[in-house]
Amino acid sequence: MKIRHQQVAGYFYPAEKDKLQKDISLLLQAAKPEKSFNKIFGIVSPHAGYIYSGKTAAYAYNLLKNKNYKTVIVISPSHSEYFPGISIYDGDAYETPLGIVEIDQDMTNKLIENSKTIFKGIQGHRKEHALEVQIPFLQTVLSDFKVVPIVMGDQSKIFVDELAEKISKVVDDETLVVASSDMSHFYSSEEADRLDSVVEKRINDFDFEQLLKDIDDHECEACGGGPIAVMMKAAALKNINKSFVLNRSDSGDITGDKSEVVGYLSAVVFKD
Repeated sequence: MKIRHQQVAGYFYPAEKDKLQKDISLLLQAAKPEKSFNKIFGIVSPHAGYIYSGKTAAYAYNLLKNKNYKTVIVISPSHSEYFPGISIYDGDAYETPLGIVEIDQDMTNKLIENSKTIFKGIQGHRKEHALEVQIPFLQTVLSDFKVVPIVMGDQSKIFVDELAEKISKVVDDETLVVASSDMSHFYSSEEADRLDSVVEKRINDFDFEQLLKDIDDHECEACGGGPIAVMMKAAALKNINKSFVLNRSDSGDITGDKSEVVGYLSAVVFKD
């Protein structure tokens, strides 16, 4: 088997299995959503170290407990390497301290079929944390699932549109989509709140087109704006058009330093 081994264990989250299980359990206990949603198409989850953004992520992951998904499509930005296109890991599995999750090869093959921009490769997967940090949460709240790990090397609209269209054609009620994104970086908490509230409004209004425009116009920041828009557009193509922000926070809530923070947000896309 070709396995993508854990790269950020011991850095973004604990490397020891028992400690990781305990930490995720505590985060889930501390982040109980006020609402429940029956038919969840996807979630937005942040990707910083668990100590900073884990609780915000847990609001979304709590909604998935006792739900049955056979496949989870995780869409991540690429932080360490640029490449034109969209890369789905070309191996057999992703590994974390909680074990391995197999790649759904059937769905992967359908997504890359007849595409010039979506391909199987290692690009974007070598050291990317934004995708990896979602896997232990998924392994905790879901029992038996496969994953389609996708990294967007370019988040231009042309790539967003194609991936959304492709995903809309392969998903069913047993598929979940996870969009990995943090919000604004290194502003005062006050300015971060102003910027991140724009993203919150666009998600609550289910307006992914305006979200992409706002990011382009520097009205807000989201390193995974493309993944969020992909998930929302794929949902829209399936006549699902409800989304709700579950929680928003910033790193200053943990560090106490509000002068320069990173913003986090979790959300759910669902069918009434």
